[in-house]
This record gives sequence, structure tokens and C-alpha cells, in this order.
Amino acid sequence: MLTFDSVSKTYRVGAFGGRRLQAVDSVSFEIEPGQVVSLIGESGSGKSTIGRMILRLMPATSGAIRFDDLEVSSLGRRALKEYYRDVQGVFQDPFSSCNPMFRVDRLFSMLHTEYFSGVSRAEWGDRVGASLEAVRLEPAQVLGKYPHQLSGGQLQRLLIARALTLDIRLLVADEIISMLDASTRIDVLNLLGSLKERGLGVLFITHDLSLGNYISDRTIILYRGTVVEMGETVKIFANPQHPYTRMLISSIPHLHERWKADAASDAWHAATAHRAVEHRAIPLTEVEPGHLVARVEG
Repeated sequence: MLTFDSVSKTYRVGAFGGRRLQAVDSVSFEIEPGQVVSLIGESGSGKSTIGRMILRLMPATSGAIRFDDLEVSSLGRRALKEYYRDVQGVFQDPFSSCNPMFRVDRLFSMLHTEYFSGVSRAEWGDRVGASLEAVRLEPAQVLGKYPHQLSGGQLQRLLIARALTLDIRLLVADEIISMLDASTRIDVLNLLGSLKERGLGVLFITHDLSLGNYISDRTIILYRGTVVEMGETVKIFANPQHPYTRMLISSIPHLHERWKADAASDAWHAATAHRAVEHRAIPLTEVEPGHLVARVEG
């Protein structure tokens, strides 16, 4: 379905754009229908940049992004509109995705105007109601409300329902539960799981390994814009090979233990700090079927 092929993104920074920042460096992966792929890394690793390039919110510097047989970067205005019928994104702060001056109904009425103008008002109402019920929202409890009258969890699910109304095939979920309380997070995660069973592909962008392990079929570990480990989620968590992956997994808090200093984490950061400027993409090696790792340079 989606192929991300040797994609890089370089920003020009500094006075007059005299310096270059390599945000994403030769990243490749695929997402199949009904598959959840977790993109995991710390802040600044390039996760959101990858999501924005897939959504055509920013251009790639090099490489190819293909959806089926379409090259995403070359889509014209009309073709891009059709692309958004299949591919949508939901972001970290659901309130920033809504205009506080309008009721949330407008999120759906805009779709009606742009994509389904031939559908009657009654039929459209049924379609919206079905999408809301699919994300376990009662239409009467959310429609007619302003964004501030809904909880973060309700609004996040409503934005997912908006995407479902288009019958999308791929959802880019960028840190969509990091601002939600613990009691609501599991509802959204389980919702993504149920959507996966309906054939929806999901790119789940997160810095939280626990969440990625819970929901994803495949995992991509990103460090400074490059992939250091990638493969089936069960294999990566059961047998992490790259030092950065091991550090991330060792940093997951355990509820039955109190905090203690993590020497492994300190050692990893100390060992990599001096190589930050020269860090670059390294070809991945298959260490076992379905499990790829970047070789660690001495």
C-alpha cells in the first residue's frame, strides 16, 4: 500500500539558511493494509517529519513516497485531493485541529461539501452517525458541541471518526494519545486495534515503547533521523540488537519497582554524544527473519 523508499529531508537553518540539518536520512519501510507500524524514537528523531511527508504537508528532499502506484510528491491539486480520500492524519493535540469558533459538526460538513456533494443530507447524517458509533461516540452527545465542550479523548476519537467517514485506507497517528489521561489511552489504542481488523493501515508515531509494543505488528526504531532497528514487534522487544533500542527498552518504567539510576542509559548517551555531528544512515543487516539492525560503528 504505502512505500517509503530511501527518503531524506534536509532543512536549511541558521542565518540566511547557510547550514543544513539532516532531519531524516535515507529511511525506507512499507505499510500493508490491516497493519499497524510503530515509528518510535525520542524527540527530534524525525518521527513527525516522516508523518508530515506522507501527508504531503512538507516535501521530501530526496527519495520516493508511493501509495499503491502513485508517487505522492508528484500529485497535482486534484490528485492530491483524491489521495486525502485514502490517507488522513490525526495529531497530538486534538484541540489544535479544530477551529474553536465552530461546532464540531463543521468537520463533517466540510467533507460532505468537498467529497460527497451528491449524497443527500439524510444519507450523510447516517454515514456520520455510523462513523461516530464505530469509535464508540454517541452522535447526540458530541454533535452540536464546540471543541472546548468535549474532552480530549472524545475529540481525538471524533477526529478519527472524521477520517473513517472518508473510508480511508491509511491513518497517520502522530502521538495521538500522549495528551490523554491514562483511563482514555487504552480506549483509543483498542479503537486502533479494531480498525486494523477492518483492514485499515496505521502508522503509529510515538516515543513510548510500551504503547508501540501493545498495538503494533511491526516496529521501526529511529535515531537522529535514521533507522537503527526494524522488524516484527515481537522480535524487536524479545531480542533487541542495537544499543539504542536496548537503552530505550531498559528505560521503560516498571510499576513494581521504584526509580533507580540507569547506568546503561548514561553510558549510551556518553558514547554517542561525540558522534552526533557525523551520524549518518547505515545499511541494515538481517539478524533473523523479519528483524533488521544497523551495524554499530566503533
